[in-house]
Amino acid sequence: MSDMPQLLVLLKELDDQLVTCMRCGMCQAVCPLYATTGRETDVARGKIALLEGLAHKLIEDAQGVQDRLHSCLLCGACAASCPSGVKTLEIFLKARAVLATYSGLSPAKKLIFKGLLTRPKLFNKLLSLAASFQGLALKPASELLGSSCGRFGLPGLAGRHIIPLAQKPFLATVGGVDAPKGKSGVKVAFYPGCVVDKIFPQVGLASLKALEHHGVAVYLPKDQACCGIPALSAGDRPTFEKLVAANLEMFGAAGVFDYLVTPCATCASTIKKLWPTMTTGLSLASRKRIGELAAKTMDITAFLVDKVGLVAPATQNESATAVTCHDPCHLKKSLGVSEQPRTLLSLNPAYRLVEMADADACCGCGGSFTLQHYELSKQIGGRKRDNILASSAEIVAAACPACMLQLTDMLSQAGARVAVKHPVELYAETLD
Repeated sequence: MSDMPQLLVLLKELDDQLVTCMRCGMCQAVCPLYATTGRETDVARGKIALLEGLAHKLIEDAQGVQDRLHSCLLCGACAASCPSGVKTLEIFLKARAVLATYSGLSPAKKLIFKGLLTRPKLFNKLLSLAASFQGLALKPASELLGSSCGRFGLPGLAGRHIIPLAQKPFLATVGGVDAPKGKSGVKVAFYPGCVVDKIFPQVGLASLKALEHHGVAVYLPKDQACCGIPALSAGDRPTFEKLVAANLEMFGAAGVFDYLVTPCATCASTIKKLWPTMTTGLSLASRKRIGELAAKTMDITAFLVDKVGLVAPATQNESATAVTCHDPCHLKKSLGVSEQPRTLLSLNPAYRLVEMADADACCGCGGSFTLQHYELSKQIGGRKRDNILASSAEIVAAACPACMLQLTDMLSQAGARVAVKHPVELYAETLD
């Protein structure tokens, strides 16, 4: 146990929130993990029951508590459907912080979070080096999806089909940008997020193309830091707050831009929802700036539709290529954004929208969940894959790069001929 005063503070924060749960069980109906395992301990109500008397249970079985708390996708379905308004996501993240404070982080997590994520320049150099040599460990799996799988049955890849690291990341390609306001009179800060920067640079480029087309000026700091959600999900709140503070130095001058825009649903949700509530260790002045920044944060599809004013056409070309749309959990359940991605893809006459069944069902990624519980992640992802295939669409659009990785994995392993795209990519195809 490394920090008793901090542990007591975290336990007090938890106690104040746990009383709101009425144990009604509504979370059972929407939890993708419960639908897979049928275990009460996997649903929000079961985890909240675990958290009562947490200090005593940590002493009895710290590893058991850890296993149950980390068996969660953090998708937010329970919070979105809770009639009592229980802030389950905040509760579980705080509980994980309690666990990390009590038991400490593993050496691997310490290295990744404290040694790499908090040092963006070093992190970028190491991933650039990895990109140069990844061909030794990977072999192509699907040309259509751009996926690869491990050579020689590498255990770390666990049979996954992944998208390799980009040879040149988005931020390295574009560099820093600070354009003056143009014809729209609007200026945005652009935050690509780690996955777009390192794996899907084309999504970042498509976003900038759309913004430029509509006369929206862009402020893009080159050395951005991670939004902090991997560290926070692991319970490492100090590293999370350090990353928030680093980004605040680059983006905190909210007066120089009107909105902060990102093509990553997870980053948007983290900045807008978690930065203000999970940074109690920062100064009041910093937290005020965080609140101002969070209020200006928008998903790229929501910005283009709600602020630029893009409108879906009245009809679509029924002979066009069929596209179906997956609703990322952090986008729809956390931010209430679902129609805007569909509007964007409908603006390309080469495509027509066909809805899949359960479009807003979780894809099974859950960030670190897929790394720790891959077989469960595959079962949940398999249901999403089957719904995509049943729609007969040739493309599935998802406004979240983490979901794009999961959908690619599921479709590639099945040998499916369905491409995975971000809605802003499809829209940008129409722009000169």
